[in-house]
Amino acid sequence: MTSARFGMSRAARRVTRHVPDIDVVVIGAGQAGLSSAYHLRGSGLDYVVLDANPGPGGAWQHRWPTLRMATVHGIFDLPGMHFEPPSPDERAADAVPAYFGEFERRFGLDVRRPVLVDAVREGTDGRLLVETDHGVWRARTLINATGTWTRPFWPRYPGQETFRGRQLHTADYRDPADFAGKRVVVVGGGTSAVQTLLDIADVAASTTWVTRRPPVFREGPFDQEYGRAVIAKVESRVKVGLPPRSVVSVTDLPWTPAMAAAQDRGVLVRRPMFERIGPAGVVWADGEHHAADVILWATGWRAALDHLAPLRLRGPGGGVVMDGTRVVADPRIHLVGYGPSASTVGANRAGRAAVRELRELLAPDALRGPGVAGGAEQELGVAAGLG
Repeated sequence: MTSARFGMSRAARRVTRHVPDIDVVVIGAGQAGLSSAYHLRGSGLDYVVLDANPGPGGAWQHRWPTLRMATVHGIFDLPGMHFEPPSPDERAADAVPAYFGEFERRFGLDVRRPVLVDAVREGTDGRLLVETDHGVWRARTLINATGTWTRPFWPRYPGQETFRGRQLHTADYRDPADFAGKRVVVVGGGTSAVQTLLDIADVAASTTWVTRRPPVFREGPFDQEYGRAVIAKVESRVKVGLPPRSVVSVTDLPWTPAMAAAQDRGVLVRRPMFERIGPAGVVWADGEHHAADVILWATGWRAALDHLAPLRLRGPGGGVVMDGTRVVADPRIHLVGYGPSASTVGANRAGRAAVRELRELLAPDALRGPGVAGGAEQELGVAAGLG
């Protein structure tokens, strides 16, 4: 592969000669990225973590304010540090970022933020050029942990553009008060759909819940054993290069006292998916029309991999062929938090596995001591504009 083939930018060509090599660039500092960084710190590999967010917490810092810890499926411990369960009434957007931030401080992880990665391209001498809004890194290998939050999925239905009301995705949901007195259609069969449905039901004029498949509720614990069973359902697709189904899509809904109360109030009544959308509402296949002021699309997310497009990793099936966390077409690149590792339990295992494989790939000449070497870090900070 040559840099010309993948269209290396002029800025990248200008900066590259001044940027030292680094063994591993980790993109993203959510659970998967932090797990990877934890294992890198003792691996003997030079590394840096680039995070686009303004502070610790990954996607959790963007969750809607009414999401409380009582309604979160469960947060599995990051490696080496127990997550002490906070009050059930504490906001998830506060509790989880606080935990992630303390984890970064306790283990001295080298996380740079906010740094937005624009593209990863093929460089020279087998290096990868990681182009960001703060300069360029030359990396021997890459761990991508960008998750899904920045890629909300909006399905398309006939007539969608004619709807005169408001349409929004869960990623944009903030406050149930915004729906006071409105007729709201909530689309989606995952946890976020049910959480927002219950949130809105007390203030909306009416709520209608529609899903493609009948929901499945679970009364048992969402423990590590259950998490591994869920991961196994997702893994088979990425092994053959198909786009991964989300972990959420194969995870049952937790049956809680709040769910039972909502069912008793007639809120938790699921209807099949409508066929089309009209100017004033949604229409089913039999012609039934339901008036609506708002359609809330709680339809999940897709893997945020656009910055890897210059590397042409996607196969004919539309996904990236994976063996564990390793990209089969390019063993220098590992995707953690992708497919089967897109969960808190899967992310921890993925970070450990990715670092183990990269250590074997780069040994023995790359093992120069833990963390980013002092001299290289100073030079990198100047060259990349991060000093």
